[in-house]
Amino acid sequence: MKPNTRACRLIVALDDGDLAAARRMVERLRPTVQWFKVGSILYTAAGADAVRMVKEAGGEVFLDLKWHDIPATVAKTVAAATQLGVGMATLHALGGKHMMAAAHEAAASGSGAPKLLAVTVLTSLDRPMLNGLGIMRSVRREVIHLAKFALESGIDGVVASPREAKDLREIYGDRLTLVVPGIRPEGSDPDDQARYATPAEAARAGADFIVVGRPITGAPDPLAAAQGILRSVTGDK
Repeated sequence: MKPNTRACRLIVALDDGDLAAARRMVERLRPTVQWFKVGSILYTAAGADAVRMVKEAGGEVFLDLKWHDIPATVAKTVAAATQLGVGMATLHALGGKHMMAAAHEAAASGSGAPKLLAVTVLTSLDRPMLNGLGIMRSVRREVIHLAKFALESGIDGVVASPREAKDLREIYGDRLTLVVPGIRPEGSDPDDQARYATPAEAARAGADFIVVGRPITGAPDPLAAAQGILRSVTGDK
């Protein structure tokens, strides 16, 4: 199967705990950027106001809280996220099939349900770290294994590093929505990412969405940085 030619969309990660600063960033990037990640830092600091802020600016929310709890708790949490109107949300595949299935049922029972995405192996982990946790498969095999569990549980897609994206697309085709973090433009510092790639590489591998934070939000001109990444994904000059 050839690498996909589907449109690869950009999600900008709002990884600062300052709601006012996040609002300024969203206003600066709209309407060039449609999707924004609200993760644990901003959500812990500002709560649901962070989601409402993005929605009021006309953006879509990728709620990246990586839920991992007993099935009943995760199901209730998904129901609450549905009421907020988020577009996508994450949970850990390692929570197991029962947890993921309960989340899927909770999402399906509401209107305007978010797409649920299972986090496979964090992009900060490599094989020695994974093996140290008692998981003796390679990172690639573990990601493929967890993606299979997620799809069998009714989950819409997965979050995986660029290194596994091509394998996931070849194995599962269009059955999954593939969100790829660990994105660093050419020449950028990888920071704490162990498994990363350029935006163009991730798009060629089959990503539906790429998640980019510091290379945009920490740039002197965030809008220009976002536009440059979008050009590299589409191949435009």
